[in-house]
Amino acid sequence: MAPNEGAKRVEYLTLEEELGYSFGRYAEKIILDRAIPDVRDGLKPVQRRIVYAMYELGNTPDRPYQKSAKTVGDTMGKYHPHGDSAIYDALVRMAQPWKMRYPLIDGHGNFGSMDDDPAAAMRYTEARLSPIAMELLADLDKDTVAWRPTYDEKQQEPVVLPAGYLNLLVNGTSGVSTGFATEVPSHNLGEVVDACLALMKDPELTSAQLMRWVKGPDFPTGGIVMGAEGLVEAYETGRGKVVLRGRYTIDKQRDGKHLIVFTEIPYNVVKSDLIRQMDAIRLDKEVHGVLDVRDETDREGLRVVIEVSKNADPEGVLAYFLKKTDLQINYHFNMTTIWRATPRQMGLRTILRAFLDHRREVVLRRSRHDLSKAQQRLHEVEGFLKAIDVLDEVIATIRRSNDRADARANLVSEFGFTELQAEAILDLRLVRLTNLQILQLQEEKAQLLASIAELEAILNDAAVCDRVVATELEGVKKRHGDARRTTIEAEVERLDVALEVTVKPQDVVVGITRDGWIKRASMPSFQATGGDRASSGVRPGDRMHYVLHSNTTHLILVFSASGQCFPIPVHQIPEARWGDVGTAMVNVCGIDKDDGVTAVVVPGDFSGERHLLFITAQGMVKATPLTEFQSTYSAGLIAIKLDDGDRLARVLEADLEGDCLILTQSGQGIRFPVAEVSVQGRAAKGVRAMKVEDGDSVRDAIVVPPDPTLQIATFTLSGRSKLSPLEQYPRQRRGGKGVRMIISRSGTPHHCVAISGCSTRDTFLIVDSQGKEHALPAKAIPVTRRDGNAWDLVKLPGDVHVALVEHVPAAPEEPTAVQDESV
Repeated sequence: MAPNEGAKRVEYLTLEEELGYSFGRYAEKIILDRAIPDVRDGLKPVQRRIVYAMYELGNTPDRPYQKSAKTVGDTMGKYHPHGDSAIYDALVRMAQPWKMRYPLIDGHGNFGSMDDDPAAAMRYTEARLSPIAMELLADLDKDTVAWRPTYDEKQQEPVVLPAGYLNLLVNGTSGVSTGFATEVPSHNLGEVVDACLALMKDPELTSAQLMRWVKGPDFPTGGIVMGAEGLVEAYETGRGKVVLRGRYTIDKQRDGKHLIVFTEIPYNVVKSDLIRQMDAIRLDKEVHGVLDVRDETDREGLRVVIEVSKNADPEGVLAYFLKKTDLQINYHFNMTTIWRATPRQMGLRTILRAFLDHRREVVLRRSRHDLSKAQQRLHEVEGFLKAIDVLDEVIATIRRSNDRADARANLVSEFGFTELQAEAILDLRLVRLTNLQILQLQEEKAQLLASIAELEAILNDAAVCDRVVATELEGVKKRHGDARRTTIEAEVERLDVALEVTVKPQDVVVGITRDGWIKRASMPSFQATGGDRASSGVRPGDRMHYVLHSNTTHLILVFSASGQCFPIPVHQIPEARWGDVGTAMVNVCGIDKDDGVTAVVVPGDFSGERHLLFITAQGMVKATPLTEFQSTYSAGLIAIKLDDGDRLARVLEADLEGDCLILTQSGQGIRFPVAEVSVQGRAAKGVRAMKVEDGDSVRDAIVVPPDPTLQIATFTLSGRSKLSPLEQYPRQRRGGKGVRMIISRSGTPHHCVAISGCSTRDTFLIVDSQGKEHALPAKAIPVTRRDGNAWDLVKLPGDVHVALVEHVPAAPEEPTAVQDESV
């Protein structure tokens, strides 16, 4: 070997180049020859090879079943050099009527079930082609499609089948490949044929116009497809989304119970998994009133039953099951197919055109084949008729010939026959020379001439070719067409599950402590323990602050000092006995453990034009519609935008009438009309309510009606209180410094904590820093002037102070009965 000769055969490549080239070849192979179907016959290579192998074996509908193992072995040995399990799985799927709208294989034996039960082993099952599969193979032996060598180049296999109908849309397909995936739903055969015929008549029809015939998918499992917009997008572009729902009825029983009966479930949903999902909802008691979930499917058809108690709302239960289980799913179109040796996402019109082009080519190739055969046969028949005219001479010539070759040559030279005619004459049986046979030859000639004329017309006139294509499509529809199974609805029904469906309405008591612990207790537990704050269980050093009466179907709105709102569904608050400690709020909502609770609002429902009034420590105020807080976003909503150093001091639920009365810690206050407060969104910071002096801050605020009999109660940190008539609090414009609401003491100034409007029949609960409640009737509080002093009516130890003042309005007075003097 010459020096450096070996080095010349070494090619240096970067890893990126070699990896890209090798992976590209691999990807091309599995895209074009494995997972993506051909638009013309709608089959993947393994499916096409199985169908062709069965056809070659004579495993057709008019013959007995053959073992599936024989089909799998023949397919694997001749055409598909892959594992037998992959081939058998593909064969099984083509035989399952809940997977294929029009099964291509007629299976005999255990081919699985909708519960995802596997098929029996291939040695036990038998199969043969279904009648509609023969439409895919019709005229395969007439040179209608291209052929290619098999993997071992010992035989030939069809590149594509003639496909007498648009199998891609009729049976649909799904597959995943490198960089590509396909999901084509099945459609009704009659509708697809009608759309093909319409497009042949008017090639300018758009995909949206073709939906006049192709209404939408027609799944083998039926169901209801919702979403016209998604269908239009899918048929225009090849991608789109629709909602697929099972078909159901609601039956009322004699005992008042309801049965929700599903007779169809969405396509590709495994029934056994669906039943487990549904039964888990029943066992976990996610929905009230579900007594049982049963699978009553039998040979008569599918039947899944939800039994609902007579006190429950069956429509609400149904909505919850549709939303939480696979009784309703989203189906995504992704109509990617192989067209002209390239993967392409195709819309409805493009798929129909590609198929019609294929059918035209099949008809033209078949016509050329038939024309060639007819012309050859006509040539032979003409030779027979010519030979009959000189029959004696022909026989004499043959008798004196030495052998067949000599006889053929003599016939050609003496009578002018072609070699083809001479060969046919030599094969002619003497019985064909009777008068009857001569008449038959003459009739055959006439028929051949007519057939040749028809075939030439097909080949020379595109309109004639189209008529043949249309006639054959109509024949397929007549033989195999059936009624639509899936219903199409234009609008997607919105699933709104009422809270009462999943949560049993129950009056409860919610407790929130100063340190941010929360619990939900039933009314019996609350009343049995003592029915007050002091009887509540708290952690050492903590105290019960808010005691709220609500219902499990309601929300409570928790507002933090940083200006955030945390809407908490009451039923999501962990239930506990009133004597238990409860749960840290940070585990219930997104409130920061260092962010204190400023206010809690129990709105009940959110109906009407109601507002929340926000007052900050530095004197800002705004009103925001209550409906803006109707949310279950546990991470928190912005309630008000705060300036640096400011904090949220008070939140009131109020209408926009009456006056707002604000009290600061030092005893300064202001009264102004609520109508002067701007209504703003959650992210706004509001307007100036009053000018707050440095070192002072807002402590409380109330909204009061213009009632001259109303008394204003003021409470201090040390337990002092006083009453003053409302009329002594002058109305001012918003934004001023306000007036003095309690006497100013220089030595020991008052630290105000609360203000309230009341009548003398009302009562106040003074909650101290140890969590003890002190009842204080309003009539026991002395009435003094607005800037007067307060009285020490609640005796508190030296290190204990007022933490909360709760106003308890008096019960309405019963009207006095007046005796009718006429009696």
